[in-house]
Amino acid sequence: MSETAIDPKTTALVAIDLQYGIIGLPVVPNTARDVVSHTAAIAAALRAKGGIAVFVRVANYADNGDALAPETDTPGRPAAAKPANWSDLVAELGVGDGDIIVTKRQWGAFYGTDLDLQLRRRGIKTIILTGIATNIGVESTARAAFEHGYNQILVSDAMAALTEEGHRVPVAAIFPRLGKVRLAADVLAALD
Repeated sequence: MSETAIDPKTTALVAIDLQYGIIGLPVVPNTARDVVSHTAAIAAALRAKGGIAVFVRVANYADNGDALAPETDTPGRPAAAKPANWSDLVAELGVGDGDIIVTKRQWGAFYGTDLDLQLRRRGIKTIILTGIATNIGVESTARAAFEHGYNQILVSDAMAALTEEGHRVPVAAIFPRLGKVRLAADVLAALD
């Protein structure tokens, strides 16, 4: 494993779907609480060194008219009434005034949002990626980030999925081809 070097001035944390409607899901192998605490620690350390934190949330309009609905073999969950705070980012993240909040309407954080614009205008070259679910929003975002030419640090213990396989396969087989897979402690040490 190569050394983890981070230039905070050209690095952004991009945290996926750490919102009240998602963190209550039964995720593995890391708990939602661990994903949030690792992400919050990375955000604080990066901010302290001059980097930025981007928090991505998923939300749809009340009529769900903007929700994706193509035919699939495994349909998504039926649209149900969501609590008022469903898309609110969890308080434990410590989202601050200088942080960027991006709202997406699908799995990935790049398509249909201004994420790339926000990162490029700030001179960001590297993203540190965390969130839930590993094989859905995180993987979709990681693939797009790679296609946009960003360097990536994918923090395996700051992500979780609904199944063991949903976490294990991307972390072992996909993410090493898209960037560097590291633990939160490695990232925090590189920022120290």
